[in-house]
Amino acid sequence: MQQNISPDSSQPNTAIDNKSIRKTFWRYAIPSVAAMLVNGLYQVIDGIFVGHYIGFEGLAGINMAWPIVGLIAGLGLLVGMGTGSLISIYKGEGNQNKAQQALSTGLGLIAIFGLLVMALLTMIAPSLLLAQGATGTPLAMGSAYIEVFTWGAVFTIAAGALPMLIRNDDSPNFSTALMMAGAVINIILDYIFIAHLDMGLKGAAIATIIAQISITVAAVGYFFTHYSKLRLSLRTLKFNFRIAGNAVSLGTSSLFMYAYFSFIVAVHNKLFMDYGSAVHVGAFAIVGYLMTMYYLLAEGIASGMQPPVSYYYGAGHGKKIRATLILASKVVVLTGITSVIFLNLFPNTLVGLFSNSDPALATETVNGLRLHLFAMFLDGFIALASVYFMSVNQGGKALGISAGNMLVQLPFLYFLPQWLGVNGVWLSVPLSNILLAAIVVPLVWKDIQKKQRSDISFNAVTA
Repeated sequence: MQQNISPDSSQPNTAIDNKSIRKTFWRYAIPSVAAMLVNGLYQVIDGIFVGHYIGFEGLAGINMAWPIVGLIAGLGLLVGMGTGSLISIYKGEGNQNKAQQALSTGLGLIAIFGLLVMALLTMIAPSLLLAQGATGTPLAMGSAYIEVFTWGAVFTIAAGALPMLIRNDDSPNFSTALMMAGAVINIILDYIFIAHLDMGLKGAAIATIIAQISITVAAVGYFFTHYSKLRLSLRTLKFNFRIAGNAVSLGTSSLFMYAYFSFIVAVHNKLFMDYGSAVHVGAFAIVGYLMTMYYLLAEGIASGMQPPVSYYYGAGHGKKIRATLILASKVVVLTGITSVIFLNLFPNTLVGLFSNSDPALATETVNGLRLHLFAMFLDGFIALASVYFMSVNQGGKALGISAGNMLVQLPFLYFLPQWLGVNGVWLSVPLSNILLAAIVVPLVWKDIQKKQRSDISFNAVTA
């Protein structure tokens, strides 16, 4: 049976309180991390199938399509994190009716965004591939991949948002199980469509959409059963425009995280085609797959941190917010540093998972691993910081960090390739992350110190 986080009038000054905070954090973080890693695993397995059965042109094609698919997935994260934060805040305030309205509004946003994306991509998807320098086989494969995601956009958004909403309904284990089931379906269908039926990237896309349809049907059904604490019915399905505006405002920073990745991937694709070739784009795809596992772990920690932090914010527990954020930060940074060490110790083994014995592809990928990922633990912390500000109803700061993460890279991407060629493309992200982290770390520290002081003042008044 799931347990609710309950507001506690005492502050975590004792070992028992600290243990309770850790227990609450891990209760949400472990299922969230497991779900994200499983989700990342089937993306990586997509890359393994494509690399072995299609080759570097297939890797280049899927990597050029990814910025577009990433924006669709980002809309799911916008709805899931924005609406989920409001659900937890309303529950922390003891307002169950508003929490139910937020859930119902979130379902409406999924449908609205899905229809808008379908209409938009029908008109501009090919142009977005051409803008990245796609030509020949990579262009044809990327177009086939995007075509499937165009008609299945609503399910891609729903599959990203609904497990988060289920988690905020105090069912993190079911949320994880749902995502794991979707991953298993995707992997099995990848094997059938790519390895056996030779359907190429279109087969990979169809496999993903079928898995996302399965997640959507099961998740929507859950909210109409007695297992849901915010149980919906046809009578309670109402769209609240004010809540929708708040959810979009809070969740926009999450969309910007995906927009940032989509933008960076697209610019890198273009620069690699200008300064290198499709082999370099294929190498960049492999580097991206390997980074995905760490980044999704960091995103899982951030996603798991959000429900308790939002609840503590609604209940006025500043010290608990601080303790939870510090714990999450330690996990994200330490696992990031460990991942960097592991990638540098076994680069050839890892690259071999995605390469069909192509020496040029392997050589360039190893070079990219060492140059592009040495500061990726800072990328994880920056993503965590954005989710933290969103969790405490500071959408402006969250959006500023996500947008800043994109903007700070522009001068690096413009100048470094001109000075260093392909190596300059690889180095742009880590060097810009170092600069942005120097701004974000003090900003986060100042905010949590402020919350701790306000919490102490509140206790003094009520004592």
